[in-house]
Amino acid sequence: MSQVSEVSEVPVKARRAPGESVFAERFALFAECLLTGVWIAVAALGLVTYPAAFAAGARHLKRRTAHEGGGLREFVADFRAAVRGGWLAGLAGWGAALVVVVDVQAVRSGIPGGPVVGAVGVLALIGLGVAGLRAAASWEPGARWRALLADAGRRTVLDPVGSFLLIGGLAVVVCSAWFALPLAVPVLGAVAAAAVAVEERYRRR
Repeated sequence: MSQVSEVSEVPVKARRAPGESVFAERFALFAECLLTGVWIAVAALGLVTYPAAFAAGARHLKRRTAHEGGGLREFVADFRAAVRGGWLAGLAGWGAALVVVVDVQAVRSGIPGGPVVGAVGVLALIGLGVAGLRAAASWEPGARWRALLADAGRRTVLDPVGSFLLIGGLAVVVCSAWFALPLAVPVLGAVAAAAVAVEERYRRR
């Protein structure tokens, strides 16, 4: 047991900058998440570019936690690489959202079986959102989005705890946008960080 705890502590110590306190490190990471959320929001303005925006944000946060160099220029480079195939994933996501909207309309119109169809549609959309976040968090230059999404879909089912954590993050974004839309922008970075942490947790398991 002691050997396991020692091994798990090594990477954390290795990622900490020399002379930096734990509080300063965590506060700096929190601030970086908020800034990354702004970058993600701007990059996602293309509507179908949101998967690539989250992928670039996740890679930026990975570099930050590893104390590697990188900033806005590297984020833009990652975004350009991810958007080449990521826009198709973004288009598919909007298509799925449209299907759910049709299902909800069916529920309101009183079609027999509408509530069941609507509930299944909403749950499927939430699952696709979680899988998309996990795929973006594991994206690397040269990776194929179709393969990333397929693997992320399996992890979404096999790791329900991590998936529920990401559902909570998505709920925070929705609630923030409901109360005040600008609040949802920095929260996007926190959701990207949560996706990175969930994927790292699953990888270590």
